Amino acid sequence: MSFAELQIEPEYRSLTTDVAKNFYIPVLKEAILYQRAVGFFASSVLAQISEGVESLAENGGKIQLIASPHLQAQDMEAIEKGYQKRDTEAVQKVVRGALLRELNAPANDMEARHLDLLVNLIAYSCLDIKIAMVKSKSAMGMYHEKMGIMEDREGNQIAFSGSMNESGNSLVNNYEAIDVFCSWKNDFERKRASAKSNAFRRIWNNEEQQMEVLSFPDIKEEMIQKYRLTKGNPRKPKKVVKEDIVVTQFAPLPTTEPKIPETVHMRDYQNQAYENWAKQNYCGIFDMATGTGKTYTALAAICKLYEKLGKDLVVIIVCPYQHLVEQWKTDIEAFGMKPIVCYSASEQKDWKKRLKHRVNWYQFGSTHHFCMVTTNATFSTEYVQDLLKRLKGNTLLVVDEAHNLGSENLQRALLPNMKYRLALSATIERHGDEEGTQALFTYFGEKCIEYTLEDAIRNEMLTPYYYYPIVVTLNEDELAVYTELTRKIGQMIAASPKKHGKVKLSEAAKSILIKRARLVAAASGKIEALREAIEDYKDKNHMLVYCGSASMKDNDYVEGKPSDDEMRQIDAVTHLLGNQMGINVAQFTSRENAQKRKQLISSFDEGVSIQALIAIRCLDEGVNIPSVDKAFILASSTNPKEYVQRRGRVLRLYRGKQFAKIYDFITLPIALDDISCYAEEDIATARSLAKRELARMIDFARIAENPFEVDSLIYEIKNAYGIKEDILEDECDE
Repeated sequence: MSFAELQIEPEYRSLTTDVAKNFYIPVLKEAILYQRAVGFFASSVLAQISEGVESLAENGGKIQLIASPHLQAQDMEAIEKGYQKRDTEAVQKVVRGALLRELNAPANDMEARHLDLLVNLIAYSCLDIKIAMVKSKSAMGMYHEKMGIMEDREGNQIAFSGSMNESGNSLVNNYEAIDVFCSWKNDFERKRASAKSNAFRRIWNNEEQQMEVLSFPDIKEEMIQKYRLTKGNPRKPKKVVKEDIVVTQFAPLPTTEPKIPETVHMRDYQNQAYENWAKQNYCGIFDMATGTGKTYTALAAICKLYEKLGKDLVVIIVCPYQHLVEQWKTDIEAFGMKPIVCYSASEQKDWKKRLKHRVNWYQFGSTHHFCMVTTNATFSTEYVQDLLKRLKGNTLLVVDEAHNLGSENLQRALLPNMKYRLALSATIERHGDEEGTQALFTYFGEKCIEYTLEDAIRNEMLTPYYYYPIVVTLNEDELAVYTELTRKIGQMIAASPKKHGKVKLSEAAKSILIKRARLVAAASGKIEALREAIEDYKDKNHMLVYCGSASMKDNDYVEGKPSDDEMRQIDAVTHLLGNQMGINVAQFTSRENAQKRKQLISSFDEGVSIQALIAIRCLDEGVNIPSVDKAFILASSTNPKEYVQRRGRVLRLYRGKQFAKIYDFITLPIALDDISCYAEEDIATARSLAKRELARMIDFARIAENPFEVDSLIYEIKNAYGIKEDILEDECDE
């Protein structure tokens, strides 16, 4: 079929028509020559025109591409100096470096296949590329003209020009248009098509006086090594089962191999963790403080096990939240793997199909490796569990924040057919849940390493900190409610059954405990205490105010949905700091999506437009804000797992950050000066909260830079409340 038999429109607008389907694909199927001049070239265009490009190659056709590199200011200066000295080798070197910068890792499986096609087109001489730059009297600039010419076997030409770049973004996301001229339609269009063809020819042959056109620098080998997955000659026809356009034009994507990047150097304690894991038959627990490299230690262990097993290993990685899955995905790709990303909102919409295929391929011996990363919720679904139960052979289960899988519901998802097992956690012991903790040790094995916050600070993996507890007391109304709730809890504990000497609380009792915890977290006196504490920092930046009325163990906790109590507190803090004190603040809650969070963190790091972030839950959910050097913790859990994690995230290293300051708002039911006026019965009711708050104070102060400043307050609280234990433990499971 010739171009003349096709229905070609005079204009295509990207958001009102499918340009790839209606123009590129049918035209390139019939073409033997495709000449394209663009501003910048991105291989993602092949997502839209892959069928046409492959057909052109199978026809014995040729693609000629003129593109401009993304030149930085120093690049253009170096190029200008090179031409002044007639040093073409220096110019080529600069251009080569600019192009190499653009060789980014593929974003997903589909893009990897498109890059594979691109380098095969280059390798088999189907695609030639030249680099164009514009010369002027003062400097060397980038070439931005956008035009294209296609030619069929009968000599018919189609020329087009406009604002559309050769990138998937131009074809899909931006509102852009191209004008099209067909040489066979009329004299006007013939002349326009001929003019475009002649213009391209002059540029290609470096005949334009105001331009400099270079042969494509010798980076073909780098491109092929980075992107080539298959070695099929694009000129050889392939049989394709057409389930849908684009995706099914390619063979199944071969997975790349787990490999420790050359830029990653493991520390001694990380290597020792792996050695101990290997001695335990590759089952065990990495108990490592937040910020000490659990993720990289685990990924390096995966790579070493993969090599040990003769490159035969299925890797299943599970973590609590969707945004953590995305963080893991980035790190996994840095270690050479292309994971299937499995959760409800995954960009890989067909993840279920991908996972099913990979499981089948592994079982049939068609592949010896694949990696998936998923959330706790998706991992525990019937669909995923049924698929993974079919796996036999070398399977590795890696669980991040593994303490979560000690819950009764998630324990059932710990599959017995996982031959190798690795649990990651900063606090593997579950607070008040010996059974859940023991279940984790039974399944994963013993600890391979225990690397504490103290170890990390001593070895300069985390920042030292100063600890400043600030005492806040309940007002009269709050104390009355607290006393009544405590009375009810006591009655329920007395009536609750015991198991292995431990009280087993009912759901009703847990609900009242949570209500009491929220009352303490939202104590009204904290707002005024915060005003006084932050007054000296009004002109400073990198401050975090941590709110949050509830524990991550709340029955009604939903990821991405703050409670009403939490929002009341965060709004009150925002009003105080932003409206009354004139501090530039922003709320940072689980309602913000990943992109918004990145923007907020970037502005916060700069320290100009945002001085303070007012946050809920972010330190529990794995969000890292390392530039924080002053933290005001209004609501702090009595669960060591949670407050240890929160502290660790505040202590992450950051340029220029020599130490951190932590202001911890300690809530006591009765003021120290007033407690002598209360009856022993009332003091006994208040004592349990004082003991829990003291336990956290002692833990924070123990490794702070200023422990002696806190000791006097600890002694005063102990003395006032009649707390005699050296080791403070809550008397019931909360």
